[in-house]
Amino acid sequence: MSGHRSISAEVAIIGAGPAGLACAQALKKAGLRDIVILEREAEAGGIPRHCGHTGYGLAEFSRLMTGPGYARRLVDGVAGLDLRTKTTVLRLEPNGVLQITDRDGPATLSARAVLLALGARETPRSARLLTGARPWGVMNTGMLQQMIYLQNRKPFERPVVIGTELVSFSTLLTLRHAGIKPVALIEPCHRITARRPADLITRFCFRVPVLLNTKLHRILGTERVEGIEIDRGNGIERIDCDGVILTGQFRPETALVVPSHLALDGVVNETGTGGPVIDQFMRCSDPSYFAAGNLLRGIETAGQCFREGRAAASNILETLRGNLPPAPAYIPVTHAEPVAYVYPQRIDPLGTTDQPLLFKFRAMRPARGRLQVSIDGKVVWSRCIQALPERRLAWHLPARLLTGAQNVHVEITGEKPSPAR
Repeated sequence: MSGHRSISAEVAIIGAGPAGLACAQALKKAGLRDIVILEREAEAGGIPRHCGHTGYGLAEFSRLMTGPGYARRLVDGVAGLDLRTKTTVLRLEPNGVLQITDRDGPATLSARAVLLALGARETPRSARLLTGARPWGVMNTGMLQQMIYLQNRKPFERPVVIGTELVSFSTLLTLRHAGIKPVALIEPCHRITARRPADLITRFCFRVPVLLNTKLHRILGTERVEGIEIDRGNGIERIDCDGVILTGQFRPETALVVPSHLALDGVVNETGTGGPVIDQFMRCSDPSYFAAGNLLRGIETAGQCFREGRAAASNILETLRGNLPPAPAYIPVTHAEPVAYVYPQRIDPLGTTDQPLLFKFRAMRPARGRLQVSIDGKVVWSRCIQALPERRLAWHLPARLLTGAQNVHVEITGEKPSPAR
């Protein structure tokens, strides 16, 4: 092992999932080759690498692909670039300086621009405050997919699936691939989180019951899972099972960002994305850093992360060319409940153009009403919406409206009860 080294690059990309690899590929196509891609895993490709079901690649590559095939296509697109696996970034420092460690030991990497494409993670059991023992057989979706697709292991025969986000139904595909028959999907709310007809497909195609208004009370078992206790409002009931799969509740992977100098948007489990604050060019509070993919707000599809990676590449190129100088002051974008988050969280007034600005948001609960955008207290845009926590909504705002603005505020007014489904 050698001593401490110094490395330099035009662009450093942290994370070799769909966002990071799409950014690298776009930069490569634009003629930039001085790029270092840093991935802590032994293989690049991100989450799709261990999602053996189909559903990937149609928008990006005009063909349906399995997750591993999609990941290979992404990796092939950055051939010839400096892709370093088994590399850990230890610290983010101002002005694009990274402290890393790899096979050759510690090093300082300095880049003119850094893309943070760190992804997201599911909320672990420890953070869900579940009661009961800690038997073997409790896992999240990521661990399940790795065991089945990468290790060829069958961890159980009759598990229950907790949660009804989109990833929960991906879990059902993984279980079917392994010949595992789940006992039930359990959802504490009155409707599933994902869009319909996911619940109907589950009931009639997978023949798995969906238990709504049902809370997981306790996990039973000592050495391994023997069952669970649930509360459906009429007392405690027992369901016999041999595994518990905790799905969803994704949070941005901010282990590197939290101790750094970069500003975060809110706190996990409260309002805000939990990821870094960005402007309309995907720049963080230190303009040497950009962010894309699931680090921005928790989970989205691989295709959405791919598109954000390409958008980040365009902004990085403009920065390297000197066309995006940072602003001395930014226009804050605020929101009120039931809006969970809005991004970008601030606007560079010097960077506005004739192109409309794109905003994205999600609601923290089902809500119907009028989505309303105000600039300095004056309503400039609104529309009727029916928002669901799983549904990403977006709108464009003409850049000219922000001339001389001090604040942009987003809220849902005239809220009405959201109908049960």
